Amino acid sequence: MPEELVESIKERVDARGVSGYVAAAAAHQDAMDRLRELAGRLQEEHGAVTDDEQQAALDRVAAIDGWHDERRSHSDEAA
Repeated sequence: MPEELVESIKERVDARGVSGYVAAAAAHQDAMDRLRELAGRLQEEHGAVTDDEQQAALDRVAAIDGWHDERRSHSDEAA
């Protein structure tokens, strides 16, 4: 690993140290790689996601976020 990168990491890590930081980064990269593989298999099996399907998913996520925000707001008012 380049020393410049190690020094940069050392500047921002906490008690877990460089090895903990690198282990977390490797676990994250592994998860991303596995998600890409899954996405590829799903696309082969079901075809590409259309723009309409993508927008519908984004709209659903926004609605769920709004619902959570509203519940959080009511919870804050009750406290």
